[in-house]
Amino acid sequence: MKPLSFKRHRFPAEVIRHAVWLYFRFSLSLRDVEELLAARGIEVSYETIRCWTIKFGPQIARRLKRLRPSPSPRWHLDEVVCSIGGKRMFLWRAVDDEGEVLDLVVQRRRDTEAALVLLKRLLRNQPV
Repeated sequence: MKPLSFKRHRFPAEVIRHAVWLYFRFSLSLRDVEELLAARGIEVSYETIRCWTIKFGPQIARRLKRLRPSPSPRWHLDEVVCSIGGKRMFLWRAVDDEGEVLDLVVQRRRDTEAALVLLKRLLRNQPV
């Protein structure tokens, strides 16, 4: 994977990374991130932070996902009936023994095909 390029940006890479990290890690608003950076003496607009999160957010998330340790080989499948928007929905999720959610599917009908698709996708994505 090629390194992130922060060329032609006014602020240093550390400031950009920190702003994107604050936004996604603590689910803050753009204006909250702007205020936190201003408290540290960095004057940046919320619109600039929005552009950074759109441009660098997915790349940073992919890097973090690659660095994350592989899930435990033991996992189980949960089925839950929940109400979403006033409609009855079925939620299937695969969870490893450490509580990490591996995958999930939400559908209106409870059909065996959806559960099998989820299981096949999980088995295909498991490390060998």
